[in-house]
Amino acid sequence: MTTTPPASAGTAPTTGPTSSTATTTPARSRVRTTEPAAPPVRLLQVGAGGMGRAWLATIEAAAEVELVGLVDLDLGTARAAANGAGRPDLPVARSVTELVGATGAQAVVNVTVPRAHHAVNTEALTAGLPVLCEKPLSESLAECLSLVAVSELTGRLLMVSQSRRYWRDLDQLRSQLAELGPVGLASCTFARAPHFGGFRDQMAHPLLVDMAIHQFDLARDLVGSEPVEVLGTTSNPSWSWYAGDAVAVAVFRFADGSRFTFDGSWCSPGQETSWNGDWRLTTAAGTALWDGDHPPTAARADGTVVTGQVSQAPEQIAGSLAEFVAALRTGETAPSGEVHRNVLSVAMVIGAIRSAETGGWVSLADLVEEAYVEALAREPHPGVARVLAGWPSVAERVGLGAPRA
Repeated sequence: MTTTPPASAGTAPTTGPTSSTATTTPARSRVRTTEPAAPPVRLLQVGAGGMGRAWLATIEAAAEVELVGLVDLDLGTARAAANGAGRPDLPVARSVTELVGATGAQAVVNVTVPRAHHAVNTEALTAGLPVLCEKPLSESLAECLSLVAVSELTGRLLMVSQSRRYWRDLDQLRSQLAELGPVGLASCTFARAPHFGGFRDQMAHPLLVDMAIHQFDLARDLVGSEPVEVLGTTSNPSWSWYAGDAVAVAVFRFADGSRFTFDGSWCSPGQETSWNGDWRLTTAAGTALWDGDHPPTAARADGTVVTGQVSQAPEQIAGSLAEFVAALRTGETAPSGEVHRNVLSVAMVIGAIRSAETGGWVSLADLVEEAYVEALAREPHPGVARVLAGWPSVAERVGLGAPRA
């Protein structure tokens, strides 16, 4: 793999999407390694809560990056997290802007709560720093489109960490599907019974909003096409401890004619599935199965076993961090989760909720167009507004309805 060294201290790598359309090639492989000889990328992390501490441990363990600052609105939380990570002298601040010049930061990892993603990503990108952002990109589809425009305006990479794409078992499954051919039918059964407490217990659609984006995003990756419409329904059993609907069923139609069915529950005690769900993927040549916890199995119609290739790639958030760094070093503009490519994962969630509330099929093109009108009307930054207004087609911009490449 050819690499280029990161930019000098204080200057972010210039990788960023500038083309008018998103890439829709199915992800049948992913980054395995980064060049150990390259200087580490200097990172700021924003967010020092529970997930933030998991990211701190991952960053500290990765040779290809160096943590140079920690940002959190609560400086006490930031300092406690830095101390817990064995970095008592780590600079802390309440904003990215305060630390950029002093630390020579080259990129940002955003681990804030979803409602803060738009503001933090915008601040970092306009400061010249590429961003790796925790999922979801935003709770609002209009804000997602705004962030696409910010990335284009600044020429900086914005990538979403869809961490459940990064499993070695999934790499093997992808290689099995590459042998079996295009997926025509995909299904995922998800059944868990977590007692989180707190805000999730009061959400109107806790499963769809907080969890299903993982399975929806993974369906896009494995099917290798893009969704065009959804029919969904939700409910809440009498024994549920959630105020909102903790059960959801959704059927998605993709541009190439394939179908994906999600059957999920967050109040199913006993016989629980993996957090990744239980998958069946059918092609014209055969079927692959994955229980989310163990290596997948696949066979052709005549019973011939399809083994696939075993992976040694980094997993979960370590995998997304490795791909982010590799994208900065190589100039790759469309890593998994790049902002243009990630918008439709959010749209799938919003579409499933809209369908459940209206009782009919929902067109994702209609949702995206509706969000585009809202984004244009509400965008306060003149430069970002000009970028949005200059798009000839918002659907093409996010790869909507794109067939298998």
